[in-house]
Amino acid sequence: MQLAIASPINRATRHLPTWVVYLAGLIPLAWVVWLVLSGGIGVDPVKGIEHRLGKIALWFLIGGLVISPLRRITGVNLLRYRRAAGLLGFFYVALHLMAWIVLDMALLWRQLLPDLYRRPYLLFGIAAFALLIPLAVTSNNASIRRLGKNWRRLHWLVYPAVGLGLLHYLWQMKVISGEGWIWALVFVALLGARLFWRFRGR
Repeated sequence: MQLAIASPINRATRHLPTWVVYLAGLIPLAWVVWLVLSGGIGVDPVKGIEHRLGKIALWFLIGGLVISPLRRITGVNLLRYRRAAGLLGFFYVALHLMAWIVLDMALLWRQLLPDLYRRPYLLFGIAAFALLIPLAVTSNNASIRRLGKNWRRLHWLVYPAVGLGLLHYLWQMKVISGEGWIWALVFVALLGARLFWRFRGR
């Protein structure tokens, strides 16, 4: 099925270079910096920085997962920007992790294990970041050619990575908010759709 709006969107984005997406992807970071400088980050600046960077990472990672089903369902083809969305997501996950290590832990490595014991949801976040590293490293044309079909198999890791990141996000809430449940439902729907199309194709 292709919606009527798909063709004009595809024509409009056909000549849009990917560097524009990368540049636009820095706008949320500029927003966080502005909040810090203007004092609008909240009463706990470190927590505010960490949470905002983590949520921005989820935006890009979930956004990257949406691109494929969006093309199948509506005909809107943004596949050329999927790599940019994924790399931007990885970038913000890395910033989120660095904010915890530098701002929260103050590089006091002796406190790392006690903090992990006190807040076990951190392990899910670290595991998600570890799974994203090989995806970011192989997000280039040379790796696609070298790995062949194995490249697609490797990049299926994005689903457990995003799933672990989502668990990390939900667990740190004392009470899961409505927004948290929406994130969870969207991810489950995307994973279900991907599995459905995969097995139907077989």
